[in-house]
Amino acid sequence: MTTWAISGGSGFLGLRLARHLAATGVRVRSLDPVPLAEPGIEAVVGDIRRASDAAVLCAGADVLVHAAAALPIADAEATLRSVNVDGTAVLLEAAAAAGVRRIVAVSTAVVYGLQHPPVAESADPRPIEPYGRTKLEAERRCLAAGAVVLRPTAFLGPGRLGVFGILFRFVHEGRRVYTLGSGGNRYQLLDVDDLVDAILLAAARPVSGETFNLGAVCVRTVREELEELIHHAGTTSRVTPLPAAPARLALAALARTGLSPLSRWHYASADKDVVLDTARARAGLAWTPRFTNAETLARAYDWYVLEGATLPAGETHQLPWRERALAVVRKLS
Repeated sequence: MTTWAISGGSGFLGLRLARHLAATGVRVRSLDPVPLAEPGIEAVVGDIRRASDAAVLCAGADVLVHAAAALPIADAEATLRSVNVDGTAVLLEAAAAAGVRRIVAVSTAVVYGLQHPPVAESADPRPIEPYGRTKLEAERRCLAAGAVVLRPTAFLGPGRLGVFGILFRFVHEGRRVYTLGSGGNRYQLLDVDDLVDAILLAAARPVSGETFNLGAVCVRTVREELEELIHHAGTTSRVTPLPAAPARLALAALARTGLSPLSRWHYASADKDVVLDTARARAGLAWTPRFTNAETLARAYDWYVLEGATLPAGETHQLPWRERALAVVRKLS
């Protein structure tokens, strides 16, 4: 029986992948600081930065999926570097010692920074903030170890909240939904199940030491996507543009004082085109996304209405982020 090891197995992506694998009869082992009780999953509570924990995760594994990462939510760059860079190095050493034959590392499109779309893998990465810089360093270590590196755009689906939980609450309550600028820019998303498909293909295809962009097809403008979501939700929300420059300055000031959960990437990219060229993944992995932006948002929103709206606030993708100053904006909307 094939054994898959997943770092960050209690997270949004890791858990989705682990459940899929377990349902198909694959042996699954997870390493995460957060305890996990799931049928068919061997859950190890620990830290990828600890060599002994990484060794337990990788022992006897055929495939390692590295999905663990520190997020840029109130985390100092030192923490991001410790987890994303140093933790990756420890995990790769454990994988080499255990003889893991295939490593799939989940990175992020944030490593590109803000470049003219569609951005292909041949573009030089230009991250604009600490999270992107540390993920790029982690990528380079993974590629040197022969891993397949996946660069997804922002991914979501049933079970995902985080920054999208803030959007969904505004829509669910019929509040105004704000865009920086006119909303005429395009922002590519990715459904988590399309990302799971890509991971499975990356583990099976004869590729190594390569990087693949991942993102949805049929990407419309932000205004169009939001209006479609509001129509799907059937609420009285309406899309309301804000002048981009002053809104960005205000969000940056709130972030510096800890009064906003939004990172620099969120407010820097909100009025920019963020679209990847995914031709290499279609050719090299035989991967085709099943969901459009609109379908992905609708699936995630429907789950939010059924289950997510009652969850307590937290600091992960699986919990609604604490709105802080944005709660005042919501009440006035």
